Amino acid sequence: MAPSNAHVPEHTSESLSSDRNQGPHDETERDEQTPLLRDSSPSKRKTDHGDEPKVRLSAFRVAAVAFSLWLLIFLQASNMSGITVIQGAIAADLDAYDDTAWFTTAYLIAMSSLAPLAGKLAAVFSPRSLIIPVAMLVAIGTIISAHALSFEAFVLGRVVTGMGGAGVLTLAIILMLDLTSKKTRGVALGMVNAGFSIGVSLGGIVYGAVLPAVGWRALFWLQSPVAVLAGTMLFLSLPASFTKPSEISVFRRLRRIDYLGAVLLILTIVLFLFGLGGGAIKILPLALSPVALILFVLVENFVAPDPVIPLQVLKSRAVLLSCVAQLGLMSARWTVLYYAPIFMLAVRGTPRAEAGAVLVPTNVAFASGGLIVGYLHIRRNGSFWLPCVVAIMLFSISMFALSSVATAGFHLAALVASVIAGGVATGAALNYTLAHMLHHSHEGTQYITTSLIGTFRGFGGAFGTSIGGGIFSRYLRSSLSEGFRLLDGTDVLDPERRRLVSRLLGAPELVWQGGLGAADKDVAIQAYAGATRGVWQAAAILGIVVCVLQAGTGWRGPAPAAVMDQAEAQANVLENEGTEEV
Repeated sequence: MAPSNAHVPEHTSESLSSDRNQGPHDETERDEQTPLLRDSSPSKRKTDHGDEPKVRLSAFRVAAVAFSLWLLIFLQASNMSGITVIQGAIAADLDAYDDTAWFTTAYLIAMSSLAPLAGKLAAVFSPRSLIIPVAMLVAIGTIISAHALSFEAFVLGRVVTGMGGAGVLTLAIILMLDLTSKKTRGVALGMVNAGFSIGVSLGGIVYGAVLPAVGWRALFWLQSPVAVLAGTMLFLSLPASFTKPSEISVFRRLRRIDYLGAVLLILTIVLFLFGLGGGAIKILPLALSPVALILFVLVENFVAPDPVIPLQVLKSRAVLLSCVAQLGLMSARWTVLYYAPIFMLAVRGTPRAEAGAVLVPTNVAFASGGLIVGYLHIRRNGSFWLPCVVAIMLFSISMFALSSVATAGFHLAALVASVIAGGVATGAALNYTLAHMLHHSHEGTQYITTSLIGTFRGFGGAFGTSIGGGIFSRYLRSSLSEGFRLLDGTDVLDPERRRLVSRLLGAPELVWQGGLGAADKDVAIQAYAGATRGVWQAAAILGIVVCVLQAGTGWRGPAPAAVMDQAEAQANVLENEGTEEV
């Protein structure tokens, strides 16, 4: 995803190479070769941007843009983490204790699936013209969720909110690239990343603190006017000149979009995540997902004039393994972001607001890890094979440590130390793998490959919560049922016990606040501790698999190796990620 075509012309890898040999192209020719994942080249952006911002704004406008962007970013990021600490209250009202995993999964599936399309729409209609639609989607989605009287209506609202969230991060990065100079761009992108980290860290705290005062419905409908206000302020803060019409007609540009490929790609992801999510494996969606993937590959190879993902990029073993490794790493990381607050609620009996606070140290550590290795070590272009492998292995070790301390009688200091270690390792791993990917990118394909790795990182949130949710729900249900059967001395649970199991599955705070007796509470605590420990053990094993995949990328890059500015690459990954994890 990239700045509007009105500002930055679009290229494929082939046109990037020909730019060096033939000089500037006619804009019509460039527009006919527009990839969906990326629509700018490093060489052209450097030429267009130089050392000055694309559009100069007054100090007042800059402040207004920054504030309104921060509001949208906070809403998007807090919707990822805040739901975990209030899902019990929602499940109680909607009688959806068995389906609480979908409260987050539906949002992340919509956001991750549509993220690759947001940049293309920004190129067709310009970033400024997308601000109001994106804000309205967030506003409409939160209104639907707030007034939902059924599980289906609530999930619909989450999906619509996720559709808006898919455009928030893209617009933030595009605006930062166009409104800052090269000297200040790194700081600006760091602030965007920090905004997402703050949103994820504080989402659980804010939701947990406000819930007792206003209720969960108000938590959602209050977001609607904030989204509209932020979107309107951002739109008005940008000058009309920011929306510069393209010489190519909108109809012609729309005609070039690979709609069929985009739909098939989204369908592949949605079917796969739907089949694994919700605590029960669904065979039919899982069986249809590879069918949709095969159709997508066929369309991209034989039909699409402008493929969503250029297949020549995926022919690189290093690129393919790097992308899969990023997906696995971020899926494992998201099990911490999602289940750590739940663990604190159920096992320790921590109040909602304090339960979300466990994410603060791990996100601070995440940001610190990336900054430290970026400042001290990643100061050159070349292979970072060994640091990548070491960082991912350290992450896996931290997950094993986290799973070992996740017991009913855990020590808080040990838990916090484990999540901090995991955050540092993740931040370092993401920076190292980005630099290593650039080392493996052929000349002229760096923006395509970094867009691809960013997109796979973004999918990690949806994959982690869907797959982790399946493991967690099955383990928790089994442990609760077995524990209550042993406690009652029966082979079959009576209806009241089955109802209690269902309620505990969707509301972790009921372990301490549901009026359970001492024996029942002990069963519930042990079950939640075991389920969380199982998820984190699976994440640790996944970390080892990721380490092997990353090692398979090798250390020798193509010759001659291409050089790409690290800040530009980091911006490109951020655009496609969809989460705060960069």
